[in-house]
Amino acid sequence: MKEQFNTALSNLVDKLIGWFNAIIESIPNLILAILVMVAAYFTAKYVSRLVIRLIDKRVEQESIKGAISRVSAVIVVALGLFMALGVLNLGKALTSLLAGAGVVGLAIGLALQGTLANTFAGLILSFRKKIQIGHWVETTGYSGEVMDINLKDFTLKEADNNIVIIPNKTILDNPLKNYSLTTKMRVFIECGVGYESDLEKVEQLTKEVIANTFDQVETAENVEFYYTEFGDSSINYLCRFWIDAENMLEKLRAKTKAIIEIKKAYDKEGINIPFPIRTLQFDSKLDVNTSDIKETFAKN
Repeated sequence: MKEQFNTALSNLVDKLIGWFNAIIESIPNLILAILVMVAAYFTAKYVSRLVIRLIDKRVEQESIKGAISRVSAVIVVALGLFMALGVLNLGKALTSLLAGAGVVGLAIGLALQGTLANTFAGLILSFRKKIQIGHWVETTGYSGEVMDINLKDFTLKEADNNIVIIPNKTILDNPLKNYSLTTKMRVFIECGVGYESDLEKVEQLTKEVIANTFDQVETAENVEFYYTEFGDSSINYLCRFWIDAENMLEKLRAKTKAIIEIKKAYDKEGINIPFPIRTLQFDSKLDVNTSDIKETFAKN
């Protein structure tokens, strides 16, 4: 029993001595690994600031800038960690770490498909020059000013001051109309005049009113005017012209102003803008006998 105890104690001492010697031998590598991690930490901070400078003019959203800079910093630190493990001769641990990271990444990716899709879509939208904060856009049935683009959603403020939050993935998967990419917008006005009106006079008067109301319309010839149909109570027309505008609010204000001025001119010239009228005509010459009606109902 005593010999077994002495043997076990000797093995334990040998094992401890071996570990101590291994630690002593590994001190230079350990110091080097620590230096690598410290260098990676400071390099990550520098890279983070550098990335922010590089994307500052391309991306306006602070949330996107911060996310990209943090991702770049994490990549640098991860590279430093892999180098440090290599210096410590922990190749197997490094392989196991990479394998574990791959499995965990796959599981997280499957669990967060929607979130990751919106995140990557947000990054893509942030670098698109044709979609910027302040632009007036229309998409998926909503129209308004772009207020924010972050890693999760796309925020619009409609003309009635309502806030609409749309997932980034939806924006990429659907058509988007951007009114702010052009400096001109076309205004459409549909109206009708009475059948007794002088149609040539109506056309000339409408064009002159538009040309005199808007500085962007140089002459009456720049105004398009087309009669479209013989309506139930009026002859209808379509008038359209270009204005300098970058959002729907300016277009609506211009259309309102045009309608007011056209109505004033029509009233001054005595041009009628009729509303639907139904005329009931009671001139039947049938001889209706009350007794016959009563007899008919009695038979039925």
